[in-house]
Amino acid sequence: MNTAIEFLPARCDVLIVGAGPAGAAAAITLARAGLDVVIVDQHAFPRDKVCGDGLIPDAHQALAKLGVLTQVMQQARMANFLTCTSPRGKRLDIEGQLAVLPRKQLDDIVCRAAVAAGARMFAPLRFTELLEEDDRVVGARLRQGSQALDVLATWVILATGAVPAALIAAKMSRRQGPSAVAMRCYIKNEAMADELTQLEVIFHKSLAPGYGWIFPCGQGVFNIGVGVFNVGGGLLGHRATARSTVADTNLRDMFDKLPGLSDSARRLISGGEQLGPLKGAPLRCTLEGALLARPGLLVTGEAAGSTYALTGEGIGKAMETGMLAGESILLAPRLGEAQARSHYQSQIDALRPRFKLYERAQLFSLHPWLADIVIWRARKSPRLRQRLSGILNETSNPGQLFTLKGLVRLLTQ
Repeated sequence: MNTAIEFLPARCDVLIVGAGPAGAAAAITLARAGLDVVIVDQHAFPRDKVCGDGLIPDAHQALAKLGVLTQVMQQARMANFLTCTSPRGKRLDIEGQLAVLPRKQLDDIVCRAAVAAGARMFAPLRFTELLEEDDRVVGARLRQGSQALDVLATWVILATGAVPAALIAAKMSRRQGPSAVAMRCYIKNEAMADELTQLEVIFHKSLAPGYGWIFPCGQGVFNIGVGVFNVGGGLLGHRATARSTVADTNLRDMFDKLPGLSDSARRLISGGEQLGPLKGAPLRCTLEGALLARPGLLVTGEAAGSTYALTGEGIGKAMETGMLAGESILLAPRLGEAQARSHYQSQIDALRPRFKLYERAQLFSLHPWLADIVIWRARKSPRLRQRLSGILNETSNPGQLFTLKGLVRLLTQ
């Protein structure tokens, strides 16, 4: 990985702006195929990244396809269950293939794999604007301090995450505000390392339309945080209120409520050491808020809205969309650029129905009493527990539960 701007090449086949999971996944896909790939990022790696750090099965599958799953799992904290705590304090274990690894480690592993595949990485470099000729993107202008350099490329991929500055500069933004916001910190409490071994999500009316979480990272360190999502309408005819928008939510207040809502959170925080400050970050969800393609340019990862609503899970889908971007570019010599862009658009469009189902499922965080009902019913029903496990593992359709018909069945069967 290079840090000096003087080593940055003046030209490449593909310039990728953003070296997180999406950008690195695209780089691996393209570099393995023999293309000259340059990745740039505004931060030198390894770097911290605000996230829940949870890896659900879709992330496992993407990491396996990229060839780094074994390396990731050697460092990750494995778990077999997601424990949901209802507003009434009832707990339900949902079986799943889960793991936790701080993004500082995860992103570094995937980025290094891109370099090992042949991509060249340069950081810290800040993207300032696209280079264009006849309405086609032909590269980007990058800056390091007072120095600026133009890099020409056959393709540019924006994988710049949830902060919209790059999308706005590239004129690809359709929405500047985030879909959600989250805040987390790391707590070290070795005394609870053997007790809190599973991922835990906390629902409560005082956190609506959001929730809290406690995820074990290993070695007595825990990721603990809160998140809240924008919620518009809903199955129950909810009308948006001030609490329905992330702009009106005080995440610090939400975080401070966790010890009073969860005994695990209380003991973890009171008996532990906070490692660094609380940090917040925006999320972009439901594959909305950005244009995906224009001549010479693709947008991927969270910049394209690759995070699921309700769960806030975005690592696996970011890598998936990054690979789709890379695979689409590889089709260009045979199909032509326009068809390659069309292929990418169609592949992303094919993912939208599932994203929409998770957006619809946000009523569970908006109406915590629904979480009470689901957890109460699932504690008595192996079939419902199996269905919830299928949703977590993405082996069953969440639409079977997160619809008005599904709720009626839940209450009557």
